[in-house]
Order: sequence, then structure tokens, then C-alpha cells
Amino acid sequence: MLRGLTGLLFASLVSQLLCTAVLPAAEKPNVLVVVADDLGWADVGFHGSKLPTPNLDKLAGEGVVLDQHYVAPVCTPTRAALLSGRYWSRFGNTAPSNTRVYPFGTVTLASALKSVGYATAITGKWHLGSMPEWGPTKFGFDHSYGSLAGGTGPWNHRYKMGDYTHTWHRNDELIEEEGHVTDLLADEAVKFLSLEHEKPFFLYVPFTAVHHPLQEPEVWLAAGQKADPKRPQYAASVMHMDDAVGRLLTALERSGKQENTIVVFFSDNGGMPPGPADRDNARYPGEYPQGELLGDNTPLRGYKTQLYEGGIRVPAVIRWPAELKPGKATTPVHVVDWMPTLTALAGYQPQDDLKWDGRSAWPAIRGESTSADAVDRVLYWDGPGHRSGVIRQGDWKLVVHHASGGDRIELFDLANDPQEKHDLADKQAERVVAMRKLLAAERAKDGDAVVKP
Repeated sequence: MLRGLTGLLFASLVSQLLCTAVLPAAEKPNVLVVVADDLGWADVGFHGSKLPTPNLDKLAGEGVVLDQHYVAPVCTPTRAALLSGRYWSRFGNTAPSNTRVYPFGTVTLASALKSVGYATAITGKWHLGSMPEWGPTKFGFDHSYGSLAGGTGPWNHRYKMGDYTHTWHRNDELIEEEGHVTDLLADEAVKFLSLEHEKPFFLYVPFTAVHHPLQEPEVWLAAGQKADPKRPQYAASVMHMDDAVGRLLTALERSGKQENTIVVFFSDNGGMPPGPADRDNARYPGEYPQGELLGDNTPLRGYKTQLYEGGIRVPAVIRWPAELKPGKATTPVHVVDWMPTLTALAGYQPQDDLKWDGRSAWPAIRGESTSADAVDRVLYWDGPGHRSGVIRQGDWKLVVHHASGGDRIELFDLANDPQEKHDLADKQAERVVAMRKLLAAERAKDGDAVVKP
């Protein structure tokens, strides 16, 4: 084990050094990260969806499709990991949160890039602390706009009922605006991309689409009805978001900065399970149409909130015309990897140990990972409410479900069973014991950055 860890640390160090050397400081890449909300694995054209997503398909065709891109099974944890390079459970977070997730002073992707000369902005869903005093400008963003809380009403921009319902803001000050949430977020992002930037920029665009409640404009609803009559609101939301992504890419192209801009796209978790779409309507002000919200994760097992592949493996693409040729990367990439990857490409070197759980994904993205990299890699998930946990080591995935009557264990060989149909726990008893020790070791690290009251 020690030998394996030593090799892993060495490989990570080499990857960081290689990444840092990609471009001289004068040619630092711009960074655009776009995140969808609750988008299913099979709800994009480049994964075979019947829903038209021409802009995402074009991005996939021009970039590298990440075939095994992993996130948390719910929204706040994914965002916490993306911007910190650490597992969400290190912050005591496993579920959607309106309270502050990061301790003040946490080095984020935004603050790290800002420290090496980047202009930083977010237009979209923050959901790492739903009060203005916990907003993005407190954690490295020069400019912030959108929803401080989670899924908001598409037209009134309210979040459920209660203390956090007023959530629409600009630079962490609450405001009132008219318009559909997807259009407003795209408008703001296009304005930012159209500026004459003297610095390299980092723009983070976490859309609220396709999270419920859904109430699409009539033109998109008509298109959604035609595309998928069984789930017209959902289809309309996917298509509307795809159009918004296209607007961002067009603005980037017109700015003349497309060639040296890294564009990353992924969903924050898998699609929702079957059931009433707007099950939380009673918790939102206003009236929203009922219907079905069916995130399609075919052929993966499971949905949002679950640690099966359908809940945590999501559509993802990275495009960087100056450096990457179109293709597909099959080595696992975890959302915690983006901070080490992007900061290294920007020339950022941490002054302190930031306790990253991620490592540079650049070799995997470029197809330069070795089989040893994949075999040695250990990935960890703590599920909502700490009710479940996962360790993935190489192609082996251990799922532990906690219950008062005792743990229920499942073991899958993802190389031969990506749909998780065959539980091998009884046949691989020694492997189960070893992987449970790995799970316990990771859990022992949790909570070291919990927000103190």
C-alpha cells in the first residue's frame, strides 16, 4: 500500500509540473466552466438523446468527451468540490445547503486564479451559502450574479418559502429583475465574454436548468412538446439551456479568444428519478405546471441522490482548441480534479498544503494516463446524510448502505458491468474487507474544514 501511495504522489507531482509548463504566463488560458443542474446522462445528443442539443453536440465534437466524469449525487456537494479540489464531506457537507459551506479564507478556484492575475466572475447558481454575507465575492469572485440559493422559480426568481426565498442578487446584493432565469444568466455571461478583457478570465456559469420548478417560455415549451411529448417542460428546459450555451460559445468566438479558452461543461449530478416533476411546488411561491421530470440516465443504474452510476456519472466535455484535439477520454475524472487541473494550467502554485483530494486530470484528458494510474486511483463519495458511501479503486466499486440493522454491501466490477447489475460482494470477500478499510480511512479525514459557528 505504501509503495502504491508513493507512486501516486509522484505521479501527481509530475502531472502538476507538466501542467504548469503548458503555456508561458503571458499566454495563460481563459477558463469558462458551464454546469448544468440535474441533467441526465442520456439527455444530450452526444450520448444518443432524441432531445436536440446541437450546441453541446458541437462542443463535444470539437473537444474531448470525458466518458467517466464523476460528481456528487446532489448539487451543493458537487459545487463545493469543484471550487475547492476537496471532497464535500471535508466541509461536513453531503446535501443541498443554504448555510455557509466554506470557512472564510478557504482558497477556491476563483481566489487561486485571481491571485495569478485572472478576472473572475460567476453568473448562475451559487448554493454554497444562501445569504449575501456568504456570497461568491467573499470567496474570490470579482463579480457575481444570479441565485445565491438553489433551484429558483424561473420567472420570479424565488427559492421555495422561508428565510432564503429572496435570493436573486448582483455582487452579493439582493435585487429584483424580470425575465426567465435561463435567459438572464446567459445575458450576463454574454456581456462578460464580450468585454475587452486585459487580464485572462475565469467565468463560472452554473445554470439552474434543468432543476425544477420548470416553467418554460411558450416558444420553448412548444419545441419541447414536439421533441418529447411525455416530458415537454423538461425537454424544453434542456433545449433552452443548450441554446444559452450556444450563445456563450458564439460570444466567445466573436471575442477572438476562443482558441485560447478552456471550456468545461458537465452536469452537477445525474437526472431526477421518475415521479411528479414539481413535487416541491408547494414550497415555491407562485404556480407552476405539473408534469413529469424524468432525467434519462440510460443505460446507467440509479438517479440523483444515489451513489450508483446514474447519480454520479454525468455528461462532460472539455474543449481547448490551442492544445486539445477532439476525442474521448475514458480514464475516470472526478470533480475534485478540476481545481488542481485548471490552476496548474494557469500557473498557480499553492503556497500552503490545500489538502486537495483531486489531482491534475490533464494526462487523462490528453490520453496520456497509464494503466497504473487508473489501477492506483482511489475515489471516495459520502452520500446524502452520510447514509451511504462509495470507494472506487481502479474498476472496482464498493457501495456501503448504512442502516440501523447493519450495513448492506455491494461490490461491482465496472469494467465488465458498468450498469451495476451483478453484485460480487459475496464472491470477493477479501476485496470487500480491503476496500472497507479504504472507505474508513477516507471518512476519518472528513470534517477537517467544517464551518465553525
